[in-house]
Amino acid sequence: MLQACLNGSRTAEEHPALPLSAERLAEDAADVAALGVTSVHIHPRDVIGACTLVGPEVATTIATVRAAVPGIEISVSTDVPGHRGTLIGSWAPLAAGRPDIAGVHVGRPGWRDLAEALRRVNVKVELVVASPGLLTELPAGVSRITVTATRETAESLLREVEPLGLPVLLHGRDADAWSVLDYGALLEHHVRMGLEDTLHLPDGRRAKNNAELVALARRRQRSRAPN
Repeated sequence: MLQACLNGSRTAEEHPALPLSAERLAEDAADVAALGVTSVHIHPRDVIGACTLVGPEVATTIATVRAAVPGIEISVSTDVPGHRGTLIGSWAPLAAGRPDIAGVHVGRPGWRDLAEALRRVNVKVELVVASPGLLTELPAGVSRITVTATRETAESLLREVEPLGLPVLLHGRDADAWSVLDYGALLEHHVRMGLEDTLHLPDGRRAKNNAELVALARRRQRSRAPN
Protein backbone atom coordinates (compact mmCIF):
# COMPACT_ATOMS: atom_id res chain seq x y z
CA MET A 1 0.00 0.00 0.00
CA LEU A 2 1.05 3.55 -0.72
CA GLN A 3 -0.67 5.97 1.64
CA ALA A 4 -0.86 9.71 0.97
CA CYS A 5 -0.27 11.92 4.03
CA LEU A 6 -1.87 15.11 2.83
CA ASN A 7 -1.30 17.86 5.39
CA GLY A 8 -0.08 16.91 8.87
CA SER A 9 0.29 19.72 11.36
CA ARG A 10 2.01 22.02 8.87
CA THR A 11 0.81 25.57 8.40
CA ALA A 12 -0.38 27.35 5.28
CA GLU A 13 2.80 29.43 5.31
CA GLU A 14 4.93 26.35 4.74
CA HIS A 15 3.50 25.50 1.31
CA PRO A 16 0.88 27.23 -0.88
CA ALA A 17 -0.64 23.89 -1.95
CA LEU A 18 -1.09 22.51 1.57
CA PRO A 19 -4.72 21.33 1.89
CA LEU A 20 -6.33 22.50 5.13
CA SER A 21 -10.05 22.82 4.45
CA ALA A 22 -12.32 19.82 3.97
CA GLU A 23 -12.83 20.80 0.33
CA ARG A 24 -9.13 21.05 -0.42
CA LEU A 25 -8.44 17.75 1.32
CA ALA A 26 -11.14 16.13 -0.79
CA GLU A 27 -9.59 17.53 -3.98
CA ASP A 28 -6.15 16.23 -3.09
CA ALA A 29 -7.58 12.88 -2.03
CA ALA A 30 -9.23 12.53 -5.44
CA ASP A 31 -5.97 13.45 -7.19
CA VAL A 32 -3.91 10.84 -5.33
CA ALA A 33 -6.62 8.20 -5.62
CA ALA A 34 -6.33 8.58 -9.39
CA LEU A 35 -2.66 7.63 -8.98
CA GLY A 36 -3.52 4.37 -7.22
CA VAL A 37 -3.50 5.45 -3.58
CA THR A 38 -5.93 3.45 -1.43
CA SER A 39 -5.40 5.24 1.90
CA VAL A 40 -5.11 8.88 2.92
CA HIS A 41 -3.89 10.20 6.25
CA ILE A 42 -5.20 13.62 7.23
CA HIS A 43 -5.26 16.07 10.13
CA PRO A 44 -8.75 17.64 10.24
CA ARG A 45 -8.75 21.38 10.97
CA ASP A 46 -11.16 23.76 12.63
CA VAL A 47 -12.34 27.09 11.17
CA ILE A 48 -9.09 28.85 12.11
CA GLY A 49 -6.91 26.07 10.70
CA ALA A 50 -5.90 24.37 13.95
CA CYS A 51 -5.80 20.57 14.18
CA THR A 52 -8.95 19.26 15.87
CA LEU A 53 -10.70 16.15 17.14
CA VAL A 54 -14.04 17.89 17.76
CA GLY A 55 -16.80 15.63 16.45
CA PRO A 56 -18.69 17.94 14.08
CA GLU A 57 -15.51 19.27 12.50
CA VAL A 58 -14.04 15.81 12.09
CA ALA A 59 -17.33 14.59 10.62
CA THR A 60 -17.45 17.41 8.07
CA THR A 61 -13.92 16.68 6.91
CA ILE A 62 -14.33 12.91 6.75
CA ALA A 63 -17.71 13.05 5.00
CA THR A 64 -16.41 15.54 2.42
CA VAL A 65 -13.35 13.42 1.64
CA ARG A 66 -15.39 10.23 1.56
CA ALA A 67 -17.86 11.74 -0.90
CA ALA A 68 -14.99 12.60 -3.23
CA VAL A 69 -13.29 9.20 -3.00
CA PRO A 70 -15.77 6.53 -1.89
CA GLY A 71 -14.11 3.40 -0.59
CA ILE A 72 -10.72 4.90 0.20
CA GLU A 73 -9.35 4.33 3.70
CA ILE A 74 -9.30 7.54 5.73
CA SER A 75 -6.82 7.76 8.58
CA VAL A 76 -6.59 10.66 11.03
CA SER A 77 -4.11 11.75 13.66
CA THR A 78 -5.05 11.97 17.33
CA ASP A 79 -1.92 13.99 18.16
CA VAL A 80 -3.92 17.03 19.27
CA PRO A 81 -3.85 18.85 22.64
CA GLY A 82 -6.84 18.55 24.96
CA HIS A 83 -9.05 15.84 26.38
CA ARG A 84 -8.62 13.48 23.47
CA GLY A 85 -10.48 10.52 24.95
CA THR A 86 -13.56 12.63 25.59
CA LEU A 87 -13.42 14.15 22.12
CA ILE A 88 -13.09 10.74 20.50
CA GLY A 89 -16.03 9.52 22.57
CA SER A 90 -18.14 12.14 20.77
CA TRP A 91 -17.47 10.34 17.47
CA ALA A 92 -19.85 7.48 18.29
CA PRO A 93 -22.89 8.94 16.46
CA LEU A 94 -20.95 10.32 13.49
CA ALA A 95 -21.66 7.35 11.16
CA ALA A 96 -20.12 8.26 7.77
CA GLY A 97 -18.24 11.08 9.48
CA ARG A 98 -16.04 8.69 11.46
CA PRO A 99 -12.56 7.90 10.16
CA ASP A 100 -11.72 4.30 9.36
CA ILE A 101 -8.54 4.27 11.42
CA ALA A 102 -6.70 6.67 13.72
CA GLY A 103 -3.09 6.97 14.79
CA VAL A 104 -2.05 6.66 18.43
CA HIS A 105 1.52 7.59 19.36
CA VAL A 106 3.01 4.89 21.55
CA GLY A 107 4.64 6.26 24.68
CA ARG A 108 2.65 9.47 24.91
CA PRO A 109 0.73 9.98 28.18
CA GLY A 110 -2.55 8.02 28.14
CA TRP A 111 -1.89 6.33 24.80
CA ARG A 112 -3.44 3.03 25.85
CA ASP A 113 -6.60 4.78 27.06
CA LEU A 114 -6.75 6.57 23.73
CA ALA A 115 -6.55 3.28 21.85
CA GLU A 116 -9.42 1.94 23.95
CA ALA A 117 -11.49 5.10 23.27
CA LEU A 118 -11.08 4.53 19.54
CA ARG A 119 -12.05 0.88 19.84
CA ARG A 120 -15.24 1.85 21.68
CA VAL A 121 -16.38 4.06 18.79
CA ASN A 122 -15.52 1.38 16.19
CA VAL A 123 -12.47 3.13 14.76
CA LYS A 124 -9.46 0.92 14.08
CA VAL A 125 -6.19 1.73 15.83
CA GLU A 126 -2.92 2.47 14.06
CA LEU A 127 -0.07 2.53 16.56
CA VAL A 128 2.70 5.01 15.75
CA VAL A 129 6.15 3.92 16.94
CA ALA A 130 9.10 6.31 16.73
CA SER A 131 11.39 5.16 19.54
CA PRO A 132 12.65 1.71 20.61
CA GLY A 133 11.50 -0.20 23.65
CA LEU A 134 8.07 1.40 24.06
CA LEU A 135 5.76 -1.25 22.64
CA THR A 136 5.76 -4.21 25.00
CA GLU A 137 2.12 -5.31 24.74
CA LEU A 138 -0.48 -4.63 22.07
CA PRO A 139 -3.79 -3.10 23.19
CA ALA A 140 -7.00 -4.44 21.69
CA GLY A 141 -8.17 -3.22 18.30
CA VAL A 142 -4.80 -2.56 16.67
CA SER A 143 -4.88 -3.04 12.91
CA ARG A 144 -1.53 -1.63 11.80
CA ILE A 145 1.75 -0.29 13.14
CA THR A 146 3.24 2.83 11.63
CA VAL A 147 6.97 3.19 12.14
CA THR A 148 8.33 6.73 11.95
CA ALA A 149 12.04 6.38 11.32
CA THR A 150 15.24 7.73 9.88
CA ARG A 151 17.23 5.53 7.55
CA GLU A 152 19.56 4.86 10.49
CA THR A 153 16.81 3.81 12.95
CA ALA A 154 14.48 1.97 10.56
CA GLU A 155 16.13 -1.44 10.81
CA SER A 156 16.17 -1.57 14.62
CA LEU A 157 12.59 -0.34 14.93
CA LEU A 158 11.39 -2.89 12.41
CA ARG A 159 13.10 -5.67 14.38
CA GLU A 160 10.86 -4.77 17.30
CA VAL A 161 7.53 -4.48 15.48
CA GLU A 162 7.72 -7.09 12.71
CA PRO A 163 7.44 -10.08 15.11
CA LEU A 164 4.06 -8.71 16.30
CA GLY A 165 2.55 -9.97 13.06
CA LEU A 166 0.63 -6.83 12.06
CA PRO A 167 0.87 -4.89 8.81
CA VAL A 168 3.65 -2.29 9.04
CA LEU A 169 3.73 1.13 7.41
CA LEU A 170 7.24 2.62 7.34
CA HIS A 171 7.91 6.29 6.68
CA GLY A 172 10.40 9.06 7.30
CA ARG A 173 10.16 12.82 7.41
CA ASP A 174 11.85 15.72 5.68
CA ALA A 175 15.46 14.75 4.84
CA ASP A 176 14.70 11.06 5.52
CA ALA A 177 11.38 10.82 3.71
CA TRP A 178 12.63 9.49 0.39
CA SER A 179 15.37 7.17 1.67
CA VAL A 180 12.96 5.56 4.14
CA LEU A 181 10.31 5.18 1.44
CA ASP A 182 12.84 3.39 -0.78
CA TYR A 183 13.85 1.10 2.09
CA GLY A 184 10.24 0.29 2.95
CA ALA A 185 9.45 -0.49 -0.69
CA LEU A 186 12.44 -2.83 -0.87
CA LEU A 187 11.14 -4.71 2.19
CA GLU A 188 7.58 -4.70 0.77
CA HIS A 189 6.14 -2.84 3.74
CA HIS A 190 3.43 -0.25 3.35
CA VAL A 191 4.86 3.22 2.75
CA ARG A 192 3.52 6.75 2.54
CA MET A 193 4.31 10.11 0.98
CA GLY A 194 2.83 13.60 0.95
CA LEU A 195 3.25 17.14 2.16
CA GLU A 196 3.04 16.05 5.79
CA ASP A 197 6.31 14.16 5.43
CA THR A 198 8.24 16.37 3.02
CA LEU A 199 7.84 19.50 0.93
CA HIS A 200 10.61 18.52 -1.46
CA LEU A 201 11.46 16.09 -4.22
CA PRO A 202 14.58 13.91 -3.88
CA ASP A 203 16.67 16.39 -5.88
CA GLY A 204 15.83 19.18 -3.43
CA ARG A 205 13.30 20.99 -5.61
CA ARG A 206 10.11 22.12 -3.89
CA ALA A 207 7.21 19.83 -4.81
CA LYS A 208 4.24 21.43 -6.55
CA ASN A 209 1.65 19.55 -4.53
CA ASN A 210 0.68 16.20 -3.01
CA ALA A 211 0.00 14.67 -6.41
CA GLU A 212 3.54 15.31 -7.62
CA LEU A 213 5.02 13.73 -4.49
CA VAL A 214 2.72 10.71 -4.66
CA ALA A 215 3.26 10.12 -8.38
CA LEU A 216 7.02 9.95 -7.87
CA ALA A 217 6.61 7.82 -4.75
CA ARG A 218 4.51 5.34 -6.72
CA ARG A 219 7.20 5.05 -9.40
CA ARG A 220 9.95 4.55 -6.82
CA GLN A 221 7.89 2.03 -4.87
CA ARG A 222 7.34 -0.07 -7.98
CA SER A 223 10.94 0.15 -9.15
CA ARG A 224 12.38 -0.93 -5.78
CA ALA A 225 9.98 -3.73 -4.97
CA PRO A 226 11.54 -7.20 -5.38
CA ASN A 227 10.69 -8.93 -8.65
